[in-house]
Amino acid sequence: MPQNAFSISSSPIQLNKKIFSWTDRVYITIYAPDFNSDPNIVDEIGVTTDDQITVSTSGHSIPYRLVETGPNTGIFSGYVTLTGDPTLKGSTGVDGDGTNPTGIQSTCNPTCGPTNGFLPSSNNDGVTVSFEYNRNQVVTGSGTIQWNQGSIQWLQPNYPVNSQAILQITDPDMNLNPDAIDKFDTSVWSDSDSSGIKVSMTETGPDTGIFQGAVTLTTDLSSSGSRLHVSSGDTVTAEYTDRTLPLPHSASDQLRLTATTTAGTVLAPLEQAALSNARIVDSTGKSLNQVRVNQQIQVVSDVTNQQTRDQPFAYLVQIQDSNGITVSLSWITGSMAPGQTLNLGQSWLPTTAGTYTAQIFVWQSISSPNALSPSLPVRIQVG
Repeated sequence: MPQNAFSISSSPIQLNKKIFSWTDRVYITIYAPDFNSDPNIVDEIGVTTDDQITVSTSGHSIPYRLVETGPNTGIFSGYVTLTGDPTLKGSTGVDGDGTNPTGIQSTCNPTCGPTNGFLPSSNNDGVTVSFEYNRNQVVTGSGTIQWNQGSIQWLQPNYPVNSQAILQITDPDMNLNPDAIDKFDTSVWSDSDSSGIKVSMTETGPDTGIFQGAVTLTTDLSSSGSRLHVSSGDTVTAEYTDRTLPLPHSASDQLRLTATTTAGTVLAPLEQAALSNARIVDSTGKSLNQVRVNQQIQVVSDVTNQQTRDQPFAYLVQIQDSNGITVSLSWITGSMAPGQTLNLGQSWLPTTAGTYTAQIFVWQSISSPNALSPSLPVRIQVG
């Protein structure tokens, strides 16, 4: 053992994170230049009673050794793998199908390390590394262990039909083995198939905690495997049940998370219908430039559904006088097939001469006044 203990300037023990998930990998670095006993070899610490290292979680600990990062560096490193606690979720597991972390602890004789240490941990825990660098002189480094709230998203807001849609779920708590690529299933359904399918979510790499799954959106075939039946315009919904939630949630709590995308080309709200050729006609359909008092007229225009799906609509005509006072408001409702053009009109009987403006609107419905097209004005001269 060196005669003089190393100098403690800041923190001689550093962990790679401040907060870890319950199955994370904890990288340990100890700055101990006085234990660089031979500048020509890679030294070790934690192998004698004079330089003991202990790595602990709540109720668990293992003796550990670290190795120098290179000859004459005085920096020693290694890592411990947290293995969770399989009793926290019981038979339901973290995925609802019984999958759980191992919860194993290394058996060390006399020490573990520098990379083969396994320690159980819980959802509300901590990991501590202690280093006895001189008799009865100990320094420590520590981090918090806690569960995380996951997130779910489609990588695009909409996908063409008969293409692959990519779903992504991020949850470090589901990275149960940092040496392997983890997997679990989640639910996806569409407006056309409310039963939906189970999609396999595969980790993008060992120890990433990011999972992706591909869903083929098909209009021609029934749902099966990773294939989901849709119709153009369908909302496609994915659901992830997060069963490993941070405090103040309890270990038995769970949270349902959803994300949606759309199958088929999605037009901007004011491009879903085209409103054109606004005009004033008489009862025979003849266009009018001048309207008489007490003459029945129609405010007419052409409306085209520019989408690849049926579109319910409300066609409204609001007529105002020269002072901006509304003298008439009427509407009709219906539905348009994909690409269909309708010639629509609303009647009005003017009782007073003057200049009026008819404003034409196309909405999704009367109860849902979402505009499908910009409004269109028509000037009406009544004499």
